Amino acid sequence: MIERYTLPEMSALWTREAIFKTWLKVELAVLEVQESMGLVPSGVSAEVRSKAGFELARIDEIEAEVRHDVIAFLTNVAEHVGENSRFVHMGMTSSDLIDTALALQIQQAGQLIREKLAALIETVKVRAIEHRDTVMVGRSHGIHGEPITFGLKLLNWLDELERQQTRLENALEENRVGQISGAMGSYSNIAPEVEEKVCETLGLKPARTSTQVISRDIHAEFFMAFGSLATSIEKFAVEIRALQKTDILEVEEGFAKGQKGSSAMPHKRNPVSSENLTGLARLLRSYITPALENVVLWHERDISHSSVERVVFPDAFVLMHYMLNRFNTVMKDLVVHTDNMRANMNRFGGIIFSQRVLLTLIDKGLTREDAYRLVQKNAHAAWNVPGGDFRANLLADAEVTSRLTPLEVEACFDVADYLRNVPAVYARFGL
Repeated sequence: MIERYTLPEMSALWTREAIFKTWLKVELAVLEVQESMGLVPSGVSAEVRSKAGFELARIDEIEAEVRHDVIAFLTNVAEHVGENSRFVHMGMTSSDLIDTALALQIQQAGQLIREKLAALIETVKVRAIEHRDTVMVGRSHGIHGEPITFGLKLLNWLDELERQQTRLENALEENRVGQISGAMGSYSNIAPEVEEKVCETLGLKPARTSTQVISRDIHAEFFMAFGSLATSIEKFAVEIRALQKTDILEVEEGFAKGQKGSSAMPHKRNPVSSENLTGLARLLRSYITPALENVVLWHERDISHSSVERVVFPDAFVLMHYMLNRFNTVMKDLVVHTDNMRANMNRFGGIIFSQRVLLTLIDKGLTREDAYRLVQKNAHAAWNVPGGDFRANLLADAEVTSRLTPLEVEACFDVADYLRNVPAVYARFGL
């Protein structure tokens, strides 16, 4: 089933109103810390907090004249606060406000990503348990290899998602950093103790050093984590697309009542969600390059990064949130055609059991080269004709039957023997 994106909480974090509210939160935190340190008269912070506010239209009006968004914001706040506004932004520079507020937004938005990723991991885990014993063929180069279970495939996805979860946590922690260091980051008009206490109040860590801005390699790390996670989702989505091909049809995206797959061909049921996710992964990965390029600024700071960040941060977070939500729906609703998995596995009379035949012939005294030649001859004979049957070819080959009894040939086709160690793999996941 295709789920419409009706989760506004992520988008709401990146509206202009939300950004200015976060700016105000930072300014008030700085003011309260300065008051607690005796740098601002007692009672000022409470009065400022009670009066502080802003209007988007008024900020736009002021910015049209001053051409500076932070000044426009502070001017509008001052119109609400009055005389005590002289203590607001005292000793700070614009990037103290912007970068620290951005860190708060990253943490808030990151929590929503955490929740969506955790939900997806749980869904994949549930489906992996469900299909622990669902036998299918494994493929190498797109060609049939040997028997596996669909659950093993999903365990591989689970393992990858849990690694991505660790990368996300590391990136969020690295980005949990603020700065209140003033112009050039030298603390010339504000004490490092203010920064330390403000960051503690806001749940952040103070940057060890800043050059009027927080170094953008921190942000780049975050975009690389996002790009990696999006790529994993794409990997899984591409596998679903491949397995949904008409001539394979081992899994299939859920198809809702009333849904239509084609304007021209009524029979179509397309993997549209997985295709959508494949395309969005390309878009999300594209943000890595500008994020890396933002690391390179002139001297202590310029604003070439600013215009980029106003686009890539909200876009990347909304896209990642959407992708996790949509892929979770795909996994919950995924239809698994177990009969088709069995049928595909046994095509050409079970040629996927060729290695077991090879090893059995070697065990009977044939050299590896002679055994390989003999098995390959019978396997290719099955592959090259309609309705070919590898097992029948072996039983009709005197070179084989002179060494193996019919029961020994049949034993080579026992799928259970291939899967005897599946429980050991599940045990590594505590499942």
